[in-house]
Amino acid sequence: MNGLMLDRVTKDILRVVEPLQDDWTARFQVINELRNIVQSIESLRGATIEPFGSFVSNLFSRWGDLDLSVQLHNGSYISTAGKKRKQTLLRDIQKASRKKGGWCKLQLIPHARVPILKIEHIQHNISCDISIDNLVGQIKSKILLWLNEIDGRFHDMVLLVKEWAKAHDINNSKQGTFNSYSLSLLVIFHFQTCSPAIFPPLRDIYPGNVVDNLKGVRAEVENEIAVTCATNIARFKSRTANRSSLSELFVSFLAKFSDISSKASELGICPFTGQWLEIECNMRWLPKTYAIFVEDPFEQPENTARAINARQLTRISEAFRMTHLRLTSVYQNQSSILNDLARPQILQLIMNSSGSASAPAFNVGNYPPIRPQVHQARVMQPRPWIQHQFQNDIPRFNMGNFPPINSQAPHAGTLQSQPPVQHKMPKTKHIVSSPNVLNVGEPSNPSKIYSGQGQQKWRPRSQRQVL
Repeated sequence: MNGLMLDRVTKDILRVVEPLQDDWTARFQVINELRNIVQSIESLRGATIEPFGSFVSNLFSRWGDLDLSVQLHNGSYISTAGKKRKQTLLRDIQKASRKKGGWCKLQLIPHARVPILKIEHIQHNISCDISIDNLVGQIKSKILLWLNEIDGRFHDMVLLVKEWAKAHDINNSKQGTFNSYSLSLLVIFHFQTCSPAIFPPLRDIYPGNVVDNLKGVRAEVENEIAVTCATNIARFKSRTANRSSLSELFVSFLAKFSDISSKASELGICPFTGQWLEIECNMRWLPKTYAIFVEDPFEQPENTARAINARQLTRISEAFRMTHLRLTSVYQNQSSILNDLARPQILQLIMNSSGSASAPAFNVGNYPPIRPQVHQARVMQPRPWIQHQFQNDIPRFNMGNFPPINSQAPHAGTLQSQPPVQHKMPKTKHIVSSPNVLNVGEPSNPSKIYSGQGQQKWRPRSQRQVL
């Protein structure tokens, strides 16, 4: 495998799929227009519209869809509307959107596990999935965003994997393949089970089942989750001994799941524990009715890959296997690699931007140089226009009372053998406005065991030997 060539190709792909400022601005405009529609509906008096999904996680491409939740007014408490009421309210939004104009392809899917209204903005060509009271979706999205604090390669890897999956037509749950969320979980799982491990099991970030804890006063619940995650993420941030380049991680990702069709008959993927688990020994997953099981770590035991059937799983496994085979072959060139990793329209954009002084640079100054093939840790800084929009245009976009992750690394040695922070609800109504006030130290030995391909025991960097 020509590592230099693959590095250049992956950088080219990321350069054109990474959202530009205009892409962010367009989505904020769409959100504002939908907010105005919601505010005009009598049955939704007091409701707010809040984004989630890849847009909040900063894992979307320039052409990514927009997930939105209409949060019903319930005072300070978490709203829990029934399915029939959600269906009725989505019909109200559908009617109001038609009346307002500027929208097309309005499709109500009332009998899905989570009822949604699909709608597309005509001017910006942005597709939206609207749901009601989807607070769990918002919190999942925020935790995925926070995982970038541990290692910025996660963001790049998810964008690269999603583009590759689209190129092989295996990123469409309607057609029995992966949805984007399950692909993100596969990347998380790969980072947990590669050697050395990059991510810890997600139970070390948030020890509970998020969906079970969404009860009571919303501000307190969100604050508890934020502080727990912030404190635990600080224990692992920027301390990985894994120096693999993005292209090396991508090739090992393909190798790990190249036999997924045979492995999935006996083993399930569990990012919560960071392990392959035997399905027959896991009562939560029985009876086995799915071709593959990728458990949602925040809504256990839901299967995020439940749409995949046996026939499509065979095709998915073949896509992993053949792409890995071609990328590791000596008979490859830049054109063949591009054809394997990206769709034709992405290839055209790469060719159009090559040699252009106006071509958008991807993480200039922060991305690891092509030589040598060693990963350099980088911190993802929020774009200034994102911060401005968060603060002004969407009052609850920053998850309402979710504090930001502490950007300062903890002081080594201030605490010894610090266990993961448990998700206990505060006994008082005092809300911690930011995890920055917490005195977080570096643990000496969390000693969590990783199973699966490349088993690895998690240790602080100071105790590891880099091979």
